Amino acid sequence: MTRLSALNPAATATPATPSGLRRYSPVAVALHWVMAALILFAAGFGLMLDGWPRETKLFWINIHAQAGLLILVLLIARIWWRRTHTPPPLPPEVSEISRRASHPAHMLIYALMLVIPLVGIVAFVWHARVLDFGLFAINFGIKSNSPVYHQAEDIHLWLTYGLLALVGGHAIAALWHHFISRDTVLLRMWPGSGDRSR
Repeated sequence: MTRLSALNPAATATPATPSGLRRYSPVAVALHWVMAALILFAAGFGLMLDGWPRETKLFWINIHAQAGLLILVLLIARIWWRRTHTPPPLPPEVSEISRRASHPAHMLIYALMLVIPLVGIVAFVWHARVLDFGLFAINFGIKSNSPVYHQAEDIHLWLTYGLLALVGGHAIAALWHHFISRDTVLLRMWPGSGDRSR
């Protein structure tokens, strides 16, 4: 939970709670947890699609694609928010190893959250699929190209495995901080009141 990039000098720091805990802003917390739920939904759902019944498979592929697009839109919003709002500093008791590992791990997670939907779009479009939003549909008018979409689907799948591994490591690290190190790293991003007892 480190700084995404050089922050706007005009950005204001996150205020401390009465207990002294400096938390992420409510918007940052909401974006974090909504995106986490969407990523787990889209990834888990995508991994089941190969075994889906043919008569309903196209419908659920379309749902998977829309979830991916929503993740991409929320990621852009999250990056913008992060650049204009200073995240709370790590607690002083966090080890130097954790501090050094945190930033590159977060950068890689952000990179995968960006690249995976983009590769998914390539697979979707070059499979000649139509993006159906219910009220309207988008037909990209591109003919199916098997070498392109098969390669894109493979890349999409393996990058998703990588993202899930990183997200799992991220969750384990947060739980380690909370239950073993007993610091406030997890509470900084936990929804609700920041001054409640652990």
